[in-house]
Amino acid sequence: MKTLAFLLLALHVASPSFVYADNMSSLLYSGNCITCHKDTKEESAPSMQEVRKRYKDAFSNKEDFVSYMSKWVANPDEKSSLMVDSIEKHGLMPELGFDEDMLRDITGYIYDTDFKTNGGRYWNK
Repeated sequence: MKTLAFLLLALHVASPSFVYADNMSSLLYSGNCITCHKDTKEESAPSMQEVRKRYKDAFSNKEDFVSYMSKWVANPDEKSSLMVDSIEKHGLMPELGFDEDMLRDITGYIYDTDFKTNGGRYWNK
């Protein structure tokens, strides 16, 4: 936990955009996911807008969405992926080693956020 706190502090100092995060879930998302998943642009991974759409199409209920996505991110597997085409294009997402509570916070944020508007409702820019 000390390592995570240090990492978040270091990321906060290194990037002024973190000043605008107004809760821990958006900070966790910004400090981790956006490294590969840009809000609306596909680069080294599918955009978070596309990831959210695919998961919401499969799981419209927030609890089901959060449960499935957080378990998949904890243990990425092509067989259980909802985005096989993205795996073929970008490769399988690596295991990140985050605990279940952190993944549930991040995936809950993803469910709630409209990524078309620069990080959605959790950003104050």
